[in-house]
Amino acid sequence: MPSIFSYQSAEVDWCESNFVRSAVIAEYYNTDRTSLFSFLLFTPLNFLVLEGAEPPRACGRMELCHLKVFLLLPGLFSMYFHMTLSYVGQLLDELSILWTLAVAYSFWYPQCYFPKCIKTRRHFFWLTGTTTVISTLMSFVKPTLNAYALNCIAFHLLYLTWRELKKCNDKRVHRMAAVMVMWWALAITSWISDRWLCWLWQAINFPYFHSFWHVLIAMSLLYCCPLVIYFNVSYEMPSFKPKLEYWPSDSWPVVVPYVTLEEPHKQC
Repeated sequence: MPSIFSYQSAEVDWCESNFVRSAVIAEYYNTDRTSLFSFLLFTPLNFLVLEGAEPPRACGRMELCHLKVFLLLPGLFSMYFHMTLSYVGQLLDELSILWTLAVAYSFWYPQCYFPKCIKTRRHFFWLTGTTTVISTLMSFVKPTLNAYALNCIAFHLLYLTWRELKKCNDKRVHRMAAVMVMWWALAITSWISDRWLCWLWQAINFPYFHSFWHVLIAMSLLYCCPLVIYFNVSYEMPSFKPKLEYWPSDSWPVVVPYVTLEEPHKQC
């Protein structure tokens, strides 16, 4: 029986052919060209977005530390998984995403959407933690279903975004949400294409759609983070007015969005 750390012991294998360009890297493009690119470029950019939201306290120091750590894990574990296609790598790749989502939900989920039985953020932490532990244990039952379950969480996030947009009149926020959804739609299309139409892409010698997924979902996350921060400030810091900005300029086709805080003038 092969070790759970052995190469190609995972239950999932993506469309890209294995060990074609390297004797030690199973899926070369999924590992080097896209996971590394997404990890080295987009994760630090999200760090800047989180740091920019901190003063005067859009989210606490502890929350930022947790989120930064968990933003690093999916990139690292994804690289390890696609390099080895090991069973352990598969679980770490999937569970790191689950844990990152759990941390984000714990800190940023609006209190107005809490279940009626949950009265405080502390109680919600316990609920999220218990759910995460149960989900982590269940992920060992049928690992091939984990990726589908994780992708389904995106629909809940899109539903929450839609509800928040109904209460927001800022055109910048609506535009950022539209761009985020566009990148996500392209990403999930690439993921499904690689999973379900592999025979077609291999026939035309272009089995690289999962590598596109890595870059596209990272782009979506780059717009998702400031959007979540914007809504969080509206709930947690009502005395401040959040404003979306773009670096380096609004006119650029690809930009880094971030949130600034404006303290409204007090009326006499």
